[in-house]
Amino acid sequence: MNIGIIGAGSIGLLFASYISRVFEVTIYTRTITQADEINKNGILLHKGADERRALVKALPVSSFKGTEDLTIITVKQYQLPAIIEKIHHLSVIPENLLFIQNGMGHIKLLECIRANNLYVGSVEHGALKENSFTVSHNGEGAINVAVFQGDAKSLQQFAASLSPDFPIVFQEDFYDMLVKKLIVNAVINPLTAILQVENGRLIENQYYFQVVKNLFSEISFILNLDNPDEHLKLVVDICEKTANNRSSMLKDIEANRLTEIDAILGFLLEQAKRQEKNSPQIANLYYLIKGKEIGGEEVT
Repeated sequence: MNIGIIGAGSIGLLFASYISRVFEVTIYTRTITQADEINKNGILLHKGADERRALVKALPVSSFKGTEDLTIITVKQYQLPAIIEKIHHLSVIPENLLFIQNGMGHIKLLECIRANNLYVGSVEHGALKENSFTVSHNGEGAINVAVFQGDAKSLQQFAASLSPDFPIVFQEDFYDMLVKKLIVNAVINPLTAILQVENGRLIENQYYFQVVKNLFSEISFILNLDNPDEHLKLVVDICEKTANNRSSMLKDIEANRLTEIDAILGFLLEQAKRQEKNSPQIANLYYLIKGKEIGGEEVT
């Protein structure tokens, strides 16, 4: 099985490092420079005191032809439209596409994609991109995947072939799977970005944790959760497992990059509007993050 990975950020590099132990991998980068550096140095994976080098083929995304057996798209949600546009203009119909993005704003973008099978996934791992070819694996978890459209056979075959060190767990319902991750992202990402703290501080500080519970209550109301206690426990568990991690949104704010706030809180605001429900806490956090984006402030 030949695997393509579009996106060479922290998650793309992490996927390429582990998947290349089993399959032939081509990683598609935004720039030619990064592709050249990966071809020269391989991908370095740091996990604790261990370092491992993975040799993969790297090409700029402009070279993507859609001919791999499975292509995993790991770019940020706001980068998806350009990738989807490229998929539309391929000379072949891709066999299997797996989309790994935060939030749920991308779901409506997938409905018009040409592919034999479309899959979606969510990542529980913590990863930090150290440079263009080096990634640190600093929080273990699982990768949950599900069928969005098409047949599950190829996805199940892929998941079953990978090492237990990098488990991929097949889920029956893509919506339930993404909602679970959406809730975690909607609580942890914006709060850590505004408070400028690591994930664990949200539950270690009693006052921060009260904000977590208040925000979660509003999210639960909008999503009409049947089992809110189970979802809140998952948020707490993720904070504990990734206590020393800085969320992706905090890192984006620190680097003066765009965030995925529209795919996360923006999606929840759309749901609230559709149901004619008030969502003041979510709205305030959304506007604070958007203000950070356009302000270009450096976080100290």
